[in-house]
Amino acid sequence: MPALHDTRRSLLIAGAGDTGSRLAALAAANGFDALALRRRDVSMGPGIRALRADLRTGEGFAAIPKRLDALVFCAAPDERTEAAYRTLYRDGLRRLLDRGEIGRVLFVSSTAVYAEDAGGEVDENTPADAAAFNGRVLLEAERELDAHPDAAAFRASGIYGPGRERMWNRARRDEPGEPRWTNRIHVEDVAGALLHLLQPPRIARVYCGNDDAPVLEHEVVDGLRARLGLPALGVAAGATTGKRVANARLRGTGWQPRYPTWREGYATPPA
Repeated sequence: MPALHDTRRSLLIAGAGDTGSRLAALAAANGFDALALRRRDVSMGPGIRALRADLRTGEGFAAIPKRLDALVFCAAPDERTEAAYRTLYRDGLRRLLDRGEIGRVLFVSSTAVYAEDAGGEVDENTPADAAAFNGRVLLEAERELDAHPDAAAFRASGIYGPGRERMWNRARRDEPGEPRWTNRIHVEDVAGALLHLLQPPRIARVYCGNDDAPVLEHEVVDGLRARLGLPALGVAAGATTGKRVANARLRGTGWQPRYPTWREGYATPPA
């Protein structure tokens, strides 16, 4: 991606874990004044300023500039509970938005906001009516953006990449994959998409972040088993479930995934 040539813009990345750290590195390389916010002191790469603050309580917020050109909220909770989700996502985002003057805001949400589970396609126009607490709380957080004139929710599907070995471990089990539609996006493509959405003069309010190929779980399981030198197991009995996430709106902005399908993203088994 070519370097940006405009005046350095300040970008706060709230939650500089795997995704946020990759975004910070990309942003710094593309002319942003990148500030990475984490609860613990962690050494960041060149051109990135680390800030120590707690999104859950507001501790350390005095170090955050009151005027920012952009904010990307990509934090992750320590616990999978409704209280932890609400404290971090809804309340943490609200604290940052109330902190001062912010230009563009991107909130990394999830396709868990959709209740579809019968194999249907979902996109940004599909009603977000999840019953599970994680989807409901993420929608609450998305609504915090309603009053902001330049903000979008980035609804990511299953993020995978180096160090995330769930599907490889699944493939090693001698159990056939389910007839369930799955969706994923490589962590490098998430970071690239977020950087991409910081650049246009105008953006939509919601984007679905997914690769080009929703796929049935059993196809991925047998594909990974082949790469591990294991025999195919076919498909487990049962009705087709899941959802198929469309990425046409994000693609329409000019974004292109580096890993368009699971085949590229899972090219090499982990050591």
